[in-house]
Amino acid sequence: MLKSLPLSLLKVLALIFKFWSRWTLLLLMFEGALGDPQINSLIKACGALVPTTSLINFKKILNATLEDLRNQSTRKNYFATSHNVMGDDTVYGMFQCRRYLSNTDCAACVAAATADILSCSGGISSHLVYDGCSLRYGPFSFFTDAIRGVNGILCGNQTSKGETNKDDFSEEVKQVLNKLQIATPKIPNYYAATKTQSIYAIAQCVETVSANSCHACLNRGFNDIQGCLPYTDGREYDAGCFMRYSHKPFFADNQIIDITPFLDKGDSRKKSYIIFGVLGGVALIIMVFFGLYRRLCAGLSFKKTMRVPKGEIPGATKLKAPINYKYNDLKAATNNFNGENRLGGGGFGNVYKGTLKNGKVIAAKKLFSVQSKKLEDDFESEVKFLSNVHHRNLVRLLGFCKKGQERIIVYEYMTNGSLDKLLFGKKKGWLNWKQRYDMVLGTARGLAYLHEEFYVSIIHRDIKSGNILLDHELQPKISDFGLARFLPSDQSKLNTRFAGTLGYTAPEYAIYGQLSEKVDTYSYGIVILEIISGRKSTEIVKNNNNDDDDHEYLIKQAWKLYEQGKHLELVDKNLDPNDYDVEEVKRVIEIALMCTQASPSKRPKMSQVVVLLTSKAQLENLQPSMPVFIESNLKSQGSNFGSNATVSDSILSAR
Repeated sequence: MLKSLPLSLLKVLALIFKFWSRWTLLLLMFEGALGDPQINSLIKACGALVPTTSLINFKKILNATLEDLRNQSTRKNYFATSHNVMGDDTVYGMFQCRRYLSNTDCAACVAAATADILSCSGGISSHLVYDGCSLRYGPFSFFTDAIRGVNGILCGNQTSKGETNKDDFSEEVKQVLNKLQIATPKIPNYYAATKTQSIYAIAQCVETVSANSCHACLNRGFNDIQGCLPYTDGREYDAGCFMRYSHKPFFADNQIIDITPFLDKGDSRKKSYIIFGVLGGVALIIMVFFGLYRRLCAGLSFKKTMRVPKGEIPGATKLKAPINYKYNDLKAATNNFNGENRLGGGGFGNVYKGTLKNGKVIAAKKLFSVQSKKLEDDFESEVKFLSNVHHRNLVRLLGFCKKGQERIIVYEYMTNGSLDKLLFGKKKGWLNWKQRYDMVLGTARGLAYLHEEFYVSIIHRDIKSGNILLDHELQPKISDFGLARFLPSDQSKLNTRFAGTLGYTAPEYAIYGQLSEKVDTYSYGIVILEIISGRKSTEIVKNNNNDDDDHEYLIKQAWKLYEQGKHLELVDKNLDPNDYDVEEVKRVIEIALMCTQASPSKRPKMSQVVVLLTSKAQLENLQPSMPVFIESNLKSQGSNFGSNATVSDSILSAR
């Protein structure tokens, strides 16, 4: 049951949290949630060409170095170096990601930079800087370079309105960046992000330079970047550092670092004693209160704030409880759950549009009367999941309500409803290719966060076009977590009863109940095919043959067209052929088929899908293998095809 802890205990815990959070904020925050690898190119400097006699060997060791760097980026590294030697030739390489990026977006940024830097066509050294990351290689070690090499500024083209506003903005930027150049060299990893009411700003140094070199680089950057003022956006890059400011957010608020402790220029040893003393005192206080808390728990018989079905959601006790709304407020907001406000519904209940007293528009999911343990479990599961996961491609839960048999979940309102309505409803054919591609990519990012970037892996279990909502900018957000399950870190799969939607479900789960992240990957592949074709996965179409029994579901038709090299026959006829790139469409179809392979081990991870979608890595050696049940079915019909059943794991690993 959702009940509050005793007031006295809440006060104690609040005091502990308020004091301790200053020191543990960075550990408690989730990873970057913007879901954007930020591959806007700032500078690409290509060096002189390698002599023709050395070109073959040089390219071999360059490729080996870049492959090693890209591989390291997929192992949750934000910074890495590498070097390879062949004969008299040596290549050194280094990448660095901005630490507000998610691990997936960092890997995607490095993959994109790798493909881009290879276009330097045999340059003996190259340096590429994106908003989200930088990549450099050369024949000598440059790992300690700070202010030698390419440097410059890139400014926006807009200013604050009014002369007074311009002056105020410029002065505020100077103050913020000055603090960053002082604090960043004192912070581990040489990275800091901060914001004011009107400015977002970061500073970062290469992790292999000294603190003095970091400060020297940022000091020069601080002086140079002022040349961008009073423009509202500015960037400065150098061999060993990077600075950026903007009036628009380019990182999540939970990525902000408190730089105040690093601004004091007093004796560092004295400051260290103070810090360790405070930390020790706080630790002692927590131990004391923890002991009191355990005694209190032993003496009280209250229920947990959220009942979790044993064995179903391992690890859920670490999650926080969400906000509790009053039933009468939600009833008034939805006009007594009037049918005219109904946005949609499913197996668990109906969703209504509502407007709260403060004018905020919401979506209230009113579950059917809870008369079974399963419905109660699904309600509690979804509430607890969504109140703790935060990503731009996941729907945001605002709160919940419990009154008697009534159970209501309150979400942010999605202006454009669910994806299936745009694909198959009255607006069928309304989406252009760019919008569809963004939905494919955004959904992949949301799943990558759930599977690999939350503190424990989450399997959604019901990925389908009806559970992908669209905001006012048509950005996709995964919704409906009633069936979601945690995957313990010591297990690669679970065995559980089937739950989900037929037509989207992976065969190993539908038949054997084997649950892993690859179940979501399969469902995602089906959704891609729906987005491209404008057809429902369960829709049956008559084949061109005259055989009355020759009917095809979407996935069967997609595989057949792929084997025949007729990818484009799958594309929605409502799409303007001049609106899309043929090779890009074929590429996305092939990625969808990789996701729907019969063997879970052959399906890519969702982070790998993001890399494939954003990096334009070559797919020549990525030939998805057709599921046996589809292949045998096509053979029995006499279809003319030859199966391509190989997958290159080395390329799929996004190295």
